[in-house]
Amino acid sequence: MTRSHGGGAFPDPVPELDQPLARLLGRTTADQLARQLSVTTIGQLLDHFPRRYMPRGELTPFSELRIDQQVTIVAEVVHASTRKMRSRRGSITDVVITDRASSDPQRLFADGDPGPGRTMRLSFFNAWTAARDLPPGTHALFSGTVGIYHNAVTMTNPHYAILDPDAPEAGESAEERAGRPIPIYPATAKLTTDKIARAVHSLLPVVDFGAVPEPLPDWLREREGLMGLEEAYWQVHRPRDTRAHGEARRRFRFQEAFLLQCALARRRAELAAHPTTARPGAAGGVLARFDAGLPFALTAGQRAVGEELAAELAGTHPMNRLLQGDVGSGKTLVALRAMLQVVDSGAQAALLAPTEVLAAQHHGSVLRSLGPLAQAGLLGGDPDGTRVVLLTGSMGAAARRRALLQIASGEAGIVIGTHALLSEVVQFADLGLVVVDEQHRFGVEQRDRLRDKAGRPPHLLVMTATPIPRTVAMTVFGDLDVSVLDELPAGRQPITTHAVGLVEHPGWERRLWRRAREEIDAGRQVYVVAPKIGDDEEPPPHSSLAESALAAAGDDGAEATMASVTWLAELVAAEPVLAGVRAEVLHGRLDTDRKARVMEEFAAGDVPLLVCTTVVEVGVDVPNATLMIIVDADRFGISQLHQLRGRIGRGGHAGTCLLVTRRPAGHPSRERIEVVAASTDGFELARADLALRREGDILGAAQSGGRSTLRLLRALDDVELIERARRDAEAILREDPRLLEHPELAEAIERYLDPDAEAFLDRG
Repeated sequence: MTRSHGGGAFPDPVPELDQPLARLLGRTTADQLARQLSVTTIGQLLDHFPRRYMPRGELTPFSELRIDQQVTIVAEVVHASTRKMRSRRGSITDVVITDRASSDPQRLFADGDPGPGRTMRLSFFNAWTAARDLPPGTHALFSGTVGIYHNAVTMTNPHYAILDPDAPEAGESAEERAGRPIPIYPATAKLTTDKIARAVHSLLPVVDFGAVPEPLPDWLREREGLMGLEEAYWQVHRPRDTRAHGEARRRFRFQEAFLLQCALARRRAELAAHPTTARPGAAGGVLARFDAGLPFALTAGQRAVGEELAAELAGTHPMNRLLQGDVGSGKTLVALRAMLQVVDSGAQAALLAPTEVLAAQHHGSVLRSLGPLAQAGLLGGDPDGTRVVLLTGSMGAAARRRALLQIASGEAGIVIGTHALLSEVVQFADLGLVVVDEQHRFGVEQRDRLRDKAGRPPHLLVMTATPIPRTVAMTVFGDLDVSVLDELPAGRQPITTHAVGLVEHPGWERRLWRRAREEIDAGRQVYVVAPKIGDDEEPPPHSSLAESALAAAGDDGAEATMASVTWLAELVAAEPVLAGVRAEVLHGRLDTDRKARVMEEFAAGDVPLLVCTTVVEVGVDVPNATLMIIVDADRFGISQLHQLRGRIGRGGHAGTCLLVTRRPAGHPSRERIEVVAASTDGFELARADLALRREGDILGAAQSGGRSTLRLLRALDDVELIERARRDAEAILREDPRLLEHPELAEAIERYLDPDAEAFLDRG
């Protein structure tokens, strides 16, 4: 865009926060920030907030550190010496640091062992200045990876930055600097927190904050008692005291909630402005005949959600709804009824599944559920029914052509497929409803490509079996209406879950396999799940799970090699108690025909034991499976473990899930296992999952293609703040849907939501 001025034209000036960093910080620093943090502008660096603050003089307890963790700590040097290496040229500088203050550093070495969590040895190879820079008594920031050597905690070649309260900066006394908290930034091994701090501190004095628009309306900032924008940026990065950075973060936390809610409210307004074709169904149609033939009654929740969907499908505004429910709550049946209403309206419905296994499972399930109603035009089919077509990438050319023709002609009322549905060659006659199963498995571009195949905006239903707490749904899915199925259909059996720690109880491995044999002898089936596939040429790490666990625990805390399908299949084959039991493997590298054959035989009961990866996590329905053994369960997330566990107990018998870990008690990952073992409530587990990992990947890079959108906001902790921001955003957007009277706010929304992240919000 250009503007005319004095007979000529010149580009619009770049807004202050969008100025490139190279202009103010130099090319070298700017390039490093771009490579390591993807930060390229003034605004992006100012919004790279510290993750915590440390008072100067406060040392980091070594007991809180974890092996292989990348950390930044504050510690005091108690000893430094340099020695020549024996086996090669050069020297090693050994620096001993402590996590406790001591007026006499030598006392730490008196009487032998100074005690656990008291000292750490740092090794610097050919670092000629380390001994000079780090004399005893020095307080410094140390950044590196925590390791272990000869049973002692250590770091090798850590980056260090000396904290010198007696070296005042311009215009600042030593006392003032000594009282400032130390900001600790999200950093990388090559770009440490002190380097980021120096870049931010260099930037702050030269930013023209007068040219930076204030995104919050004055009345809103005054009501909330919030700092102005310039002061907030200074105090979040260079706080004068603890209270100041707390107030600055409060301002930015509210701003974040408000901008996000404004973006969602604007999206809702845009969706409402685009009409669609009503799909009211028809009396006595396929849906009515399907309902009449159901051998069971719908749950109250299924009926209520079904009525919500039916009303929205009959409207002229696109339905945009998230259907969430725990594993096995009957979401697929609700979605099928919605699809049949669309078919009765003369249109088509498409179900997008994340894997071929799940797509084939959905296809088979729908065919069985509909019976003759799914075979219109075929011998024995109901002439007033419809056709259900499967489309996947691995289909043969002839079958693919038939499917494409049935989709394009409208003969297929229900189309089920994987990413193959997104191909440009797939054309629908009249796409009225898009159902996305396990929405977190798809990027927004993929969902949009399917929606774009409709002439007018289709209705959209996205389903997830990963329950989302209300505040998170309000924060992240605020542009979608949310329906919840919170009861299980009749016939679902309880699942008992146990954590199995093989380091503490190596003898329990034998009991695992005996338990599997008991279920198989009772006529039931067993899953054994591994976190990776493995390689046929890969040597097995040990002859048993327990042996590998004990070997790793005795090797200075080393990690056991991750269990693979290949190795577990060998263990199962060699296990005497499982002699004569047919076992098969299932994973993503198998060719499509073999995967289909294995799943069909397992579903039919011909395969008693299946060794697999998480390919069975979603949708695989084998009612006769009652036992699941998840090996190295600590390698999975809480939601994933809950999803996996939901594959058992789906028939007339109770299920048992055994979460096997080869990590020692006290390892941080063991907490996830204990949480899953303690509860089968998906919503409770979702809250626990978020509490452990925060909201970093709710919008996450896997979904949006960029960095996480949530920065300071915490959906679980900031409930009242989010609700206030939502009300304020809706009030402003009602009066000014396009934000023409609030240009500063519109600009801030565009900057806050990068294109990928905003696209992720666009589920309409």
